[in-house]
Amino acid sequence: MQAGTPERYDNEYERHGTMSLFVACEPLAGKRVIQVSKRRTKKDWAFFMRDLIDVHSPDAEKIVLVMDNLNTHTPSSFYEAFEPQEARRLTEKLEIHYTPKHGSWLNMAEIELSVLARQCLAGRIPTLEQAQHRVSAWQQQRDHTGATIDWRFTTADARIKLKHLYPSVT
Repeated sequence: MQAGTPERYDNEYERHGTMSLFVACEPLAGKRVIQVSKRRTKKDWAFFMRDLIDVHSPDAEKIVLVMDNLNTHTPSSFYEAFEPQEARRLTEKLEIHYTPKHGSWLNMAEIELSVLARQCLAGRIPTLEQAQHRVSAWQQQRDHTGATIDWRFTTADARIKLKHLYPSVT
């Protein structure tokens, strides 16, 4: 500090913790399920998936998942969290497809997370409970309006951009 100069101060970043978000979205139906949790362990994911299967989609014969390659996102997580019979039941309800490791453009959940971050999670949120409340209100409003994802990457686009993945007939 010197006489005649403006007062200066430095903002210290004070971290109040972190949170994890589990997101499942049905992009064409305009529905999503979001859970805010303290961690993102295998057991946390397994409990989220059981809730998705039993509470949000109880009548579904099979749920098709397209998800990233995170090490917690595997059927083996069910066996760490539940008894073998329950783990088997949950596993049989799912058809899992993993996105390519460097192909996040395939992941519509990332689009949903981006909208969530911009519309709901901007700024600091002091407690997990406040984050849960904000996310729940955002989810209900977005579901109520039937907000969908306008996916514009077509099969024709994929054949051009990903031609190395398609078989060639010569």
